[in-house]
Amino acid sequence: MQHFTTSDGLSLAFEDQGSGPAGLCLAGLTRSHHDFDELVAALPDVRMIRMDYRGRGSSDFDPNPMNYSIPVEARDALELLDHLGLEKAAIIGSSRGGVIAMFLAAIAHHRVSGVLLNDVGPVLNKADLGCIVSYVGQDPPYRDYDEALQLYPSAMIGFANVSQARWATEVRRLFAQTDQGLKIRYDPQLQLSVEAAFKGPDVDLWPLFDAMTGLPLALLRGANSSLLTEETAAEMRRRRPDMLFANVPDRAHIPFLDEPECLAIITAFLERIK
Repeated sequence: MQHFTTSDGLSLAFEDQGSGPAGLCLAGLTRSHHDFDELVAALPDVRMIRMDYRGRGSSDFDPNPMNYSIPVEARDALELLDHLGLEKAAIIGSSRGGVIAMFLAAIAHHRVSGVLLNDVGPVLNKADLGCIVSYVGQDPPYRDYDEALQLYPSAMIGFANVSQARWATEVRRLFAQTDQGLKIRYDPQLQLSVEAAFKGPDVDLWPLFDAMTGLPLALLRGANSSLLTEETAAEMRRRRPDMLFANVPDRAHIPFLDEPECLAIITAFLERIK
């Protein structure tokens, strides 16, 4: 684990492994760089850079929770590239990471060599977003990892054919075990900025999607995802007929990225950025 210091003084954690074309991996809202562990193992010939956002994983919490925002986290990503001396990188963005990737394509197109979106697009189901807002910042109701392993998989609607070992990995990534039960691995104050954004005016993200014109582009969608609808994915494909695409079976929001369908698209995507 390495760290760099942002322009506003926070220490952010990252991993930088492998060699070859650079891929910057950006995780979901409450997640960490560990979501890409399996992908790193599967792609040894790619330089995989994985960042923990401020307030998540092993990075510093921000004293101002309103800084847990897309623009600030995009700035952090660019500052990490600067820290590593990289002119540009391909971005593999899961959920929130994909929104950050689109934002970067709009404000710093020359720093992005391609974008792979994991179950995210310019239109997201408002009801599903409301469900996410309701749990952000809340510790889970599980006493320990064993109880979580019994109950968590049934809460993951739309997922099937997932091994117990994989679910065990998930719950350990998401939660820390303490004497007071399982705890989230991120700043609970994240809830404040997420709620503020949800209650704010709707934002048209299609211009951000269109800003990726000229960049290699790929989309992975959980076949059972309700956050990224089939209609939105179809419109994305209409606008970008060159976009690589896979509808990943037995997955909702979000595919794990180690599924065969995901690995095939990711490999083909990385070939396009070489």
